[in-house]
Amino acid sequence: MSVTLVSLAETAKSGSISVKPFFDPNKTNLGLEKYGLALFDGVFHEEQLACIERNGVKRYLTGLNEFAPEIKLIKNDEEREAKIKEIRSIVSQLEKDLSANIVDPKDPDFWNKIKLLAPGNSEFWDKITIRCGNDPVILDPVKDPLDLIKIYAIEAGGFSIVSKSYDDARNRAVPPKFYLDKFVETVAVKTEVTKLRNKAISELTKLFDKNQNKLLYVAKVVDGNSVQYKKSIPNDIVYDNMDRFIRGEGVEGNLKRAAQMFLDACALDMETLKIKCIVRDCTYYKYIIPKSDGFIYHTDSSTMMGRNASDCVEFLKNPLNDAILLDLTKKVERYWNV
Repeated sequence: MSVTLVSLAETAKSGSISVKPFFDPNKTNLGLEKYGLALFDGVFHEEQLACIERNGVKRYLTGLNEFAPEIKLIKNDEEREAKIKEIRSIVSQLEKDLSANIVDPKDPDFWNKIKLLAPGNSEFWDKITIRCGNDPVILDPVKDPLDLIKIYAIEAGGFSIVSKSYDDARNRAVPPKFYLDKFVETVAVKTEVTKLRNKAISELTKLFDKNQNKLLYVAKVVDGNSVQYKKSIPNDIVYDNMDRFIRGEGVEGNLKRAAQMFLDACALDMETLKIKCIVRDCTYYKYIIPKSDGFIYHTDSSTMMGRNASDCVEFLKNPLNDAILLDLTKKVERYWNV
């Protein structure tokens, strides 16, 4: 058994490998997200293994073809050779299990002797399909050779409805309906988000207990409605708003990005935080305005400050622009001190 088969066997022991429905509870899906469903009850999606046809030649996205572009594009020679060795080992094992055709992976004529799993054998590859619904599809690569083939095909992008991992699924612009769940990997990704969220909540509690002035500035920086935060606002309300923001209930619905945004704001020094707040509120009150040339200007003096908010922050941090900083600070602090 190859190293890869051994690792898959270990994965299967620590937690089953399966294809599971993927859903984002923060995005609407005909109301199904409330029940943890990707499809309506009794509905299934079935898809045939994808292939690319060029000049009349079909190339199947199997993950088991050493001549595929993604293998040739591996720049590191050792990595490429290791991947080719892995592919040949798997194909040799599958060829033996499925058609009793024994071929040594080191044979110089290896691919000429492969029959069933030959890259262009459409009679075989056209029969490889996957059918998924709301219930997990358990894959056992050790006992079922076809399950091993499906795992490699999924990881190679051979099925458009199934993402190669939970992390890949959540980062896609258009989320897939299903993802390949290798229990240990999926738990690690989900735990990463939980740990980041808990760290953000810990920072929130520290600010609430020891530095409520900074907490107010952090809230103004990360919240979409910064002007609601004034010095008279109860600290408990600020805490509650930031707690909901960290949990993905604010302007940033992605839990990981929301927690990271909060932590990034907490890491800023007080000067930068305050100037960011000034820029945000001055934009709202039109003390600084964007013009048709693509730049942002100080309204009263018509001084160009930059192309975006970050440029404006750096502009105001420059000692040469202290007069404009003082002017804007006085104007927004009238609202803050209400």
